[in-house]
Amino acid sequence: MQVLLLKDVRKLGHLGDVVEVRPGYARNYLYPQGLAALPTEENIQAIEQDKKRAALERAARLTEYQRLADQMKDLSVTIEANANPEGTLYGSVGPREVSQALRELGYPVEPDMVVLAAPIRTLDNRPISIAFTDEISTQIKLWVVRAGAIEHAEASASAADDIDRPQPAEEDEL
Repeated sequence: MQVLLLKDVRKLGHLGDVVEVRPGYARNYLYPQGLAALPTEENIQAIEQDKKRAALERAARLTEYQRLADQMKDLSVTIEANANPEGTLYGSVGPREVSQALRELGYPVEPDMVVLAAPIRTLDNRPISIAFTDEISTQIKLWVVRAGAIEHAEASASAADDIDRPQPAEEDEL
């Protein structure tokens, strides 16, 4: 069954495209969500203005994604998680947690952009792929550390700084 896309649909097509889909997908998802319509001449002509505007927005979004991918290249992100003594997490770290950590660093990454083969269930560091589009992606390094490890390391570092820092010499008054 052919449908005319009224909005960009990930992994299907862009606004104004006429694509082939299964009837159930169109009837149960695309039509109720307002994502598609029947590809009549009327609908195709009505969407031409929107198609031009969407092409400009898509180009701007691709430029922004490319800029973000360049900025995020070689980025290291640390996520704290509760784990047992062997290093197995009590829960797991998935795309939602990675996305949240990146947002806290100022990168607008959605969970569906994070590519994980399976949820992370161990303390470790590993490369993670962030796919902004099919063409634009980048690799970041993800560190999963034990909860409280960052505060402990910062406290140890500040204590070491206090010990190593030379004390100011007291001046004798004349």
